[in-house]
Amino acid sequence: MFTGIVEAMGTVGELKGGRLILRTPLAAELKEADSIAVNGVCLTALAPDKETVQFDLSPETLMRTNLHALAPGSPVNLERPLTPTSRLGGHIVQGHVDGVAELVSYKRLDAEGNHWLAVRVPPELQRYVAWKGSVALDGISLTIASLEKHILGVAIIPFTHTHTNLQVRKPGDLINMECDLIARYLERLMENIERPQPKEKLTVDRLIDEGF
Repeated sequence: MFTGIVEAMGTVGELKGGRLILRTPLAAELKEADSIAVNGVCLTALAPDKETVQFDLSPETLMRTNLHALAPGSPVNLERPLTPTSRLGGHIVQGHVDGVAELVSYKRLDAEGNHWLAVRVPPELQRYVAWKGSVALDGISLTIASLEKHILGVAIIPFTHTHTNLQVRKPGDLINMECDLIARYLERLMENIERPQPKEKLTVDRLIDEGF
């Protein structure tokens, strides 16, 4: 379980087949089989040393996320999972990517370094997003500031811009998207609610049938 508060960035050393090698200072703090979110994707750490850590990427992960597009030198967002005493600074993030959104625009708004990010939400995910709701984009916990049909907009503060891979993003890039956990479970629960049957209307014919 994660919060969407990016802890550090790493750099891709190699992606060959399903094996990803990252360079990151966090590697020295990891042990074999630890979980870590890479661009919002929960992965299992393999062979960590002082500078690098490796991951096996399944065909499902490569198909459903933007990790297949990584190249040597690509920056990635990293977050280690919550501990029992951690503060929940963002929102509940599982690291299970629902799909990829296309970056429409990323514009600087002012001299302070605030930015505006707009992405195109895949049709199958549009029902899970709501104005002022939460969404994780490349593992970053964000609040939806605008929602116009299929375009989702979020405000990016200077700290987030400089401490995540958003600083190198450009229109057309694919962004990993994880919808709010509550929305998914609520939809499933609503599907299983027994809907009341409409009451039969009282008519003269029904009264006669009942013996009145």
